[in-house]
Amino acid sequence: MGSGFPAESTVPETLAFLLGFFLLLVNAANLRAQDAAASPAPTEVSIGYLRAYEPQLALSILDVPPRDEGVAGATVAINDNNTTGKFLGQSFSLDVVEVKFEADVVATFKEMLARGDKFVLTDISAAQLLSIADLARENGVLLFNVGATDDVLREEECRPNVFHTAPTRSMLADGLAQYLVWKQWRKWVLLYGSHERDQLYADAIRRAATRFGATIVEERLYQDTGSARRTDTGVIQVQRQMPVFTQNLPEHDVVIVADESEVFGSYVPYRTWTPRPVAGTAGLIPSSWHPASEQWGGSQIQNRFSKATGRRMLSKDMQAWTAVRILGEAATRTQGNDPKKIEAFMKSDDFSIAAFKGQKVTFRTWNWQLRQPILLGDGRGVVSTSPQEGFLHQFSELDTLGVDRPETKCKLK
Repeated sequence: MGSGFPAESTVPETLAFLLGFFLLLVNAANLRAQDAAASPAPTEVSIGYLRAYEPQLALSILDVPPRDEGVAGATVAINDNNTTGKFLGQSFSLDVVEVKFEADVVATFKEMLARGDKFVLTDISAAQLLSIADLARENGVLLFNVGATDDVLREEECRPNVFHTAPTRSMLADGLAQYLVWKQWRKWVLLYGSHERDQLYADAIRRAATRFGATIVEERLYQDTGSARRTDTGVIQVQRQMPVFTQNLPEHDVVIVADESEVFGSYVPYRTWTPRPVAGTAGLIPSSWHPASEQWGGSQIQNRFSKATGRRMLSKDMQAWTAVRILGEAATRTQGNDPKKIEAFMKSDDFSIAAFKGQKVTFRTWNWQLRQPILLGDGRGVVSTSPQEGFLHQFSELDTLGVDRPETKCKLK
């Protein structure tokens, strides 16, 4: 009768099999440990993102900036960098820090320095950026301005450690002016707001008119009285007010609006006394990117961005994406995360980067502003891209946009 147990002759074979399997597992674990010890840890590239954020109002609820504007672009670029970085032993991460508008950012920036951030994207005001620029330089930190369009940051207050992927107001105005002149719309009316940002945009428009041979036949100031926005009575009032505000103007081809503060600009199209196209901060708007841009492979980045965020890519998203990709390219080319080597590469003739704008973009050596085309779009699509045909330059047609080398007031030290 059987005992219910395996035959004695099979017991040694079973034990031998189990012992062999155990030794195989031990050897495999040892091999993995040896491989891990032989493979160096990935080179860490930590990128800071210092942004000033508070919920903002807009004349149209459709124009309220998304909560993650800019940061979303940087995040997508981090993922793009890591896609190739994992094959090269590099790992990229993002350290996002928020402050309020016009807050003192020095203490916050010092905390970022203490965490070891050597590359920092900034989406803060010009004054805030200037308050940390020299401190960053003293600590070997490279700053990437992805938000401020102030020309002064590239001119009188330029810094050798501050790179700008955001276009200047003068670049935006020049991109618009070239198209209007190409269309033979040379007689402009300028409507501008009462806030400082509006005045700076208006200054850029005046400069562009002089530069490209247009004439501002009349200017009118719209004073912000603090009236309520998006109310029923407000809409009725605006419909009556805007025709009166634009009445009795000289003969003109186009109305240009300078209203960065979002007080009246969006109310101008279709409400002027004389029917004319509107451009500037309303109507036909110049920008570094457009949510509908799909030319030059743009659909690739739009699809990746939309999949990651659930929305289309805005200008500030592209500006942040470009800055992070520049760092990714520089880290790859220099095979490390040394700020000095990365800075040297970005400032060399070997540097360029593709940005889905029809040509590779580079930095201007006189103020470290990124050369880039300017897209002109309305609420539905891209109308045109500047520089326009016929606007020539001895070095790069992109240098017809904004302050050129002979004009610059920047003195890098």
